[in-house]
Amino acid sequence: MTNPSGNGSALEWFKSSYSTNDGPECVEVAFAPRTIHVRDSKHAQGPQLAFGPSQWAAFVSYATDH
Repeated sequence: MTNPSGNGSALEWFKSSYSTNDGPECVEVAFAPRTIHVRDSKHAQGPQLAFGPSQWAAFVSYATDH
Protein backbone atom coordinates (compact mmCIF):
# COMPACT_ATOMS: atom_id res chain seq x y z
CA MET A 1 0.00 0.00 0.00
CA THR A 2 1.37 3.42 -0.95
CA ASN A 3 1.71 5.95 1.82
CA PRO A 4 -0.58 8.94 1.16
CA SER A 5 2.00 11.44 2.41
CA GLY A 6 3.94 10.87 -0.80
CA ASN A 7 7.34 10.98 0.90
CA GLY A 8 7.65 7.43 2.26
CA SER A 9 6.98 8.37 5.87
CA ALA A 10 3.85 7.58 7.86
CA LEU A 11 1.30 10.29 8.45
CA GLU A 12 1.01 11.55 12.02
CA TRP A 13 -2.69 11.93 12.82
CA PHE A 14 -4.08 14.49 15.28
CA LYS A 15 -7.57 14.23 16.75
CA SER A 16 -9.69 17.37 16.69
CA SER A 17 -9.86 19.17 20.03
CA TYR A 18 -13.65 19.20 19.51
CA SER A 19 -13.79 15.40 19.32
CA THR A 20 -14.48 13.29 22.37
CA ASN A 21 -13.79 9.62 22.99
CA ASP A 22 -17.47 8.87 23.52
CA GLY A 23 -19.07 11.17 20.96
CA PRO A 24 -19.88 10.74 17.28
CA GLU A 25 -17.67 13.61 16.08
CA CYS A 26 -14.21 12.04 15.83
CA VAL A 27 -12.17 13.79 13.17
CA GLU A 28 -8.43 13.39 12.69
CA VAL A 29 -6.11 15.48 10.53
CA ALA A 30 -2.60 14.74 9.23
CA PHE A 31 -0.28 17.17 7.49
CA ALA A 32 1.99 16.14 4.61
CA PRO A 33 4.29 18.42 2.60
CA ARG A 34 1.70 19.12 -0.13
CA THR A 35 -1.59 17.87 1.31
CA ILE A 36 -3.76 17.86 4.41
CA HIS A 37 -5.54 14.58 5.12
CA VAL A 38 -8.81 14.18 7.05
CA ARG A 39 -10.40 10.95 8.29
CA ASP A 40 -12.98 9.58 10.71
CA SER A 41 -11.01 8.25 13.69
CA LYS A 42 -13.66 5.59 14.30
CA HIS A 43 -12.84 4.18 10.83
CA ALA A 44 -9.11 4.87 10.62
CA GLN A 45 -8.60 2.31 7.83
CA GLY A 46 -11.55 3.71 5.89
CA PRO A 47 -11.62 6.49 3.33
CA GLN A 48 -9.95 9.82 3.87
CA LEU A 49 -10.05 13.18 2.19
CA ALA A 50 -6.99 15.07 0.98
CA PHE A 51 -6.81 18.81 0.39
CA GLY A 52 -4.22 21.15 -1.04
CA PRO A 53 -3.06 23.99 1.22
CA SER A 54 -5.25 26.65 -0.42
CA GLN A 55 -8.38 24.47 -0.26
CA TRP A 56 -7.68 23.64 3.40
CA ALA A 57 -7.17 27.33 4.26
CA ALA A 58 -10.47 28.22 2.55
CA PHE A 59 -12.29 25.45 4.44
CA VAL A 60 -10.86 26.45 7.83
CA SER A 61 -11.68 30.11 7.18
CA TYR A 62 -15.25 29.19 6.24
CA ALA A 63 -15.65 26.83 9.21
CA THR A 64 -14.48 29.41 11.73
CA ASP A 65 -16.91 32.02 10.34
CA HIS A 66 -19.97 29.71 10.56
